[in-house]
Amino acid sequence: MTSARQILPPALAMSAIVLVSNLLVQFPINPWLTWGAFSYPVAYFVTDVCNRTSGPALARRVAWVGFAVGLILSATFAPVRIAFASGAAFIVSQLLDVAVFNRLRRQSWWQAPLFGSAAASVVDTSIFFSVAFAGSHVLWLPLAAGDLGVKLFMALALLPPYRALVTRLAAAPPV
Repeated sequence: MTSARQILPPALAMSAIVLVSNLLVQFPINPWLTWGAFSYPVAYFVTDVCNRTSGPALARRVAWVGFAVGLILSATFAPVRIAFASGAAFIVSQLLDVAVFNRLRRQSWWQAPLFGSAAASVVDTSIFFSVAFAGSHVLWLPLAAGDLGVKLFMALALLPPYRALVTRLAAAPPV
């Protein structure tokens, strides 16, 4: 059984990441990139750490709680279209990340988080940008391409912190 102590910290982190990313995606850095591209990949990091340390059931629960809280917060502080697009993209991509990670969990330590995050990033970017900006004045295809590039870069860049955190959590005595 999952305790509140297990689910609360990653679920709160996930909710905060979703809200911050939905606010930051509204601020372009240039014609092909928004600030949200840098914060959102951390959501996969949280899911992957949960998956590695506690298994896919907890990772899915964290994703669902992050989805619910993140959607409510985003609908409150970001435009509804952004919140809806984010919610749809978030839950589909998070559940895909959990599934891919779990399928690869016995491979080298880096394969599950890298390939899970990469697959989820492609799906998330496709869903989010097409729902959030299709039919608007925003030139979203270059933004989607830049966003995806940063997400894939972040999937690589977050591997060392992932390894360090998982190692530390595995060595910590149970609470």
